[in-house]
Amino acid sequence: MKKLVSLLLSGVLAVGLLAGCGGNTGTSQTPAGNSESPAASTETGSLEGTTLKVGATPAPHAEILEVVKDILAEQGITLDIVQYNDYVQPNNAVEDGSLDANYFQHITYMNDFNDQNGTHLVSAAEVHYEPMSLYAGKVSSLDELADGALIGVPNDATNEARALLVLQQEGLITLRDGAGITATINDIVDNPKNLQFSEMEAAQLPLRLADLDMAVINGNYAIDAGLSMDDALATESADGEAAQAYVNVLAVKEGREDDPAIQALAAALCSDEVKTYIEENYNGAVVAVF
Repeated sequence: MKKLVSLLLSGVLAVGLLAGCGGNTGTSQTPAGNSESPAASTETGSLEGTTLKVGATPAPHAEILEVVKDILAEQGITLDIVQYNDYVQPNNAVEDGSLDANYFQHITYMNDFNDQNGTHLVSAAEVHYEPMSLYAGKVSSLDELADGALIGVPNDATNEARALLVLQQEGLITLRDGAGITATINDIVDNPKNLQFSEMEAAQLPLRLADLDMAVINGNYAIDAGLSMDDALATESADGEAAQAYVNVLAVKEGREDDPAIQALAAALCSDEVKTYIEENYNGAVVAVF
């Protein structure tokens, strides 16, 4: 646990040291599948002919990358977007070099993944925050929640803690002092409604919502399922510790964050065009942080 907390803090500090949203410029390496290295093309001041292969979950990440794709095309950079429906494969693909980057996860999940799997992923840019929300299943309001109700929560460490913080925020449970973003159901010290918890993969929660009384669902999977912020019974506070710990990042393998092509991708992700797109399309379910 101490190791996890240390990694979380070091990850946040590392991102803070980056210059702006896109990080620093520096020595480049060849992106996977690219026939021309960024270093060679930047000698002439251009990344013309560069291809970047980036993994993403469908919404909002792949949708946002479609906006980025057009921005990069103006610079002669081809963006190849590869969609995934889980949180594991896109990280392994960045680690083994079959992807240049991925854009689907928050920094706390990335740091925990590194800790658990021995990977070497780092943030090249902080892009947006997706508030996590509590949605109705069989029960339509918090007032109707019965004793022993079944609540769905993600089963990965970082997102389960986040879900529990939402439930605590609404007064449904109380967590042990200091549990914070490392909380598990074992840290619940007060549960007046004797809530029961169904832990499952985050992507399964919207699909199983009809079988649950309620569920706390990640923003991207809520969007995929057609759930909006207007449907939410409760939403993560933007002023809470979760908002800072769960910023979504552009992830690359350590050593790639200063590649000119990655820097161009980071700059495009943190552009005015992307910010406007986010504000106009997600009704508060996605919030730009740049």
